[in-house]
Amino acid sequence: MELSSLYLPADLPWLEISFTILCACLLLELLRLVFLSQDEEAPVDYRVPLPEQANAGWTGKVLEEPTIKVSGSSAIQCYNPATGQLLGRVNPATPDGIDRAVVKAAEAQQEWAKTTFSQRRKVLRTMLKFILDNQDDIATVACLDSGKTKVDAMVGEILVTIEKLKWTIKHGEKALQPERRPTNFIMMYKHNEVRWEPLGVLAACVSWNYPFHNAFSPIISTLFTGSALILKPSESTAFSSAYFTSIARHAISALHHNPNLIQSLSMWPSTANHLTSHPGISHITFIGSRPVAHTVCASAAKSLTPVCVELGGKDSAIILDSVSPSELEQKVVPILMRGIFTSAGQNCIGIERIIACPRSYSLLLLLLEHRIKNLRLGSSLPSPTDFTDPTNQNQEHENVDIGPLISSARFPFLSQTISSAVAQDAKLHCGGTPYIHPKYPQGHFFAPTFLSSVTPDMTIASTELFAPIAVLMRASDASDAIRIANSTPYALGASFFGAPSDPNVERCVKEVKAGMVSVNDFGAYYATGLPFGGVKGSGYGRFGGEEGLRGICNLKAVCRDATWARWMGVGTRIPRVLRYGSEVDGGERVTQGRKVRFLRGMMELGYAEGVRRRASGLWEMVRSG
Repeated sequence: MELSSLYLPADLPWLEISFTILCACLLLELLRLVFLSQDEEAPVDYRVPLPEQANAGWTGKVLEEPTIKVSGSSAIQCYNPATGQLLGRVNPATPDGIDRAVVKAAEAQQEWAKTTFSQRRKVLRTMLKFILDNQDDIATVACLDSGKTKVDAMVGEILVTIEKLKWTIKHGEKALQPERRPTNFIMMYKHNEVRWEPLGVLAACVSWNYPFHNAFSPIISTLFTGSALILKPSESTAFSSAYFTSIARHAISALHHNPNLIQSLSMWPSTANHLTSHPGISHITFIGSRPVAHTVCASAAKSLTPVCVELGGKDSAIILDSVSPSELEQKVVPILMRGIFTSAGQNCIGIERIIACPRSYSLLLLLLEHRIKNLRLGSSLPSPTDFTDPTNQNQEHENVDIGPLISSARFPFLSQTISSAVAQDAKLHCGGTPYIHPKYPQGHFFAPTFLSSVTPDMTIASTELFAPIAVLMRASDASDAIRIANSTPYALGASFFGAPSDPNVERCVKEVKAGMVSVNDFGAYYATGLPFGGVKGSGYGRFGGEEGLRGICNLKAVCRDATWARWMGVGTRIPRVLRYGSEVDGGERVTQGRKVRFLRGMMELGYAEGVRRRASGLWEMVRSG
């Protein structure tokens, strides 16, 4: 073979070939990075023991008088509010126990703060997979402890939780990336940015109405921001909260991190003050009532701990006359029913007032009354007889629409408030009283209630009910509807229904005081990664979305010399005329007047409008400097 035959032809398109090879290499590297990243963040399987009470056929003792307090004991008694069945007892946390938990969480957080976003996403992906694989078990435990229906548990507990997980996995890192901020003429050589860094140990005091979601929501955000969490669930759902927290702790352990990052402490209100005033807590999220919020905020003020407060509302649904009758019946009414009766009305963003314009009012009256009267109360979990008696064909749990209230404590208030409205000429169409269930007489059921002709001056129109009660109010027009919607101390959420072309829809969006609104829908903002929270008597601060993640971080402003400035040797130099003890040639000290003239010129140069005035400022600096 001749040596010349080993050489490649010189006339080949080498530039095109080289470019093609380079592109192929870059593509392969990109694919490697993408798939490697996915592999590194792939979820792992793990197991969490399911409470025996959630097993099919479990039979629990039915309490004669269900209550969370036990005479002669400090233990928290857990029971199913639908059936009265005893679920167990939980020993409440003590001040010493809180101190130990905070110390353990702080130690775990030191290492967790060093993890990458990729490592945190892996934990969240692992949780997400577990929840999707165990939806039925999680829903069952939520039903046992809160009494809600399986449908309500799937929608209000699991759906919104996996949405938050998915949103955080997909968008969380972007929300927490350092953000460039503009500079100014005088400081043009500076690079400004804002960073969001871990705060340390956070606390979340959450309500009982959504025991799974209210626990997991702060867990997700806390973990992703690099902090640790002390969760204080309501004593009314202490049973389920222990299991739900264990889901998060097992996921953390499965990936070889310290499970002390997340701790759940059930306690009586008398002990909670020790947690909310603890100097080791850097931030508190509180979900609950206004009276309790005052106590929590006063306690947190002792250690100057910031608090995000969500206090429920008196949400309105405004029905404009531009809604067609067919749209009202086929779309709007089903949404209203879901918005009012989800979780037996125990929903902070539930629809507590329907404000209808004249043409919609009469039709709504007919459509709602029929549907509300046909709602069925009960437990959506099968009773033991459904498993033990093969001849039992009455699968009553499959037909349940609404569960019980969490307790019977509010029954007198609800009955009195309804009676007071009727005495003021409101019309009661159905319900209005507690309901003794023939199969579950120990259950805390309240009959689905419907009142019309309610006016803003009635207590029922301005007080949060948190019960399965539909209130229909008449508005003369859109302006009147907005006035009525804004007539309560609350301002959490609102819904508006009208034709897309109706300008009054946008009026409602702009003029109704609320932290969140849905147009031709109910609560849609909660499942789309938007910030959650209200104004006025509904609290302050936000959780959810970018604002929620950033709100539990240390917001750090960073100002440094820009890269180009460092290369060119440009940086801050105090002008000689402004230096302390400054002297000019000949040893004469600089007067205050000269310093002021120099500064005045600098202000003109940096901030004046127009070239002439800026040039004058520069000349003043030269003369004075």
